Amino acid sequence: MNQEWSELNKTMQLQIKKKTTFAAGIAALLNLREKLMEELLSIKREISPADFSAMPFPNAKGYHSKTIAYFIWHTIRIEDIVVHSLILQDDEIFRSHQSSIGAPIITTGNELAGPQIR
Repeated sequence: MNQEWSELNKTMQLQIKKKTTFAAGIAALLNLREKLMEELLSIKREISPADFSAMPFPNAKGYHSKTIAYFIWHTIRIEDIVVHSLILQDDEIFRSHQSSIGAPIITTGNELAGPQIR
């Protein structure tokens, strides 16, 4: 997450906690989401399929040991969980597609490390 996104995320988190700034927090959240989706679409246009699973620092600690595909999975799963389970209180989109995409996990992937991510 770059500095702009980090600041927007912090602002949004503070704003949604208060009734008086809740609407501004939602606006900040939508702005952040738009920026993140623009970045994802840009990545899709600019990198090769092999780049999505490249792991240049497999033994590093933290985010450096993850792949681009992992980050996309992680981000989209969080969005699906938050929007459907918490906000709309309906079924996550993922649930109806899990078997067709052959996904072995249903989580955001936080528990995965090293070779499990590939």
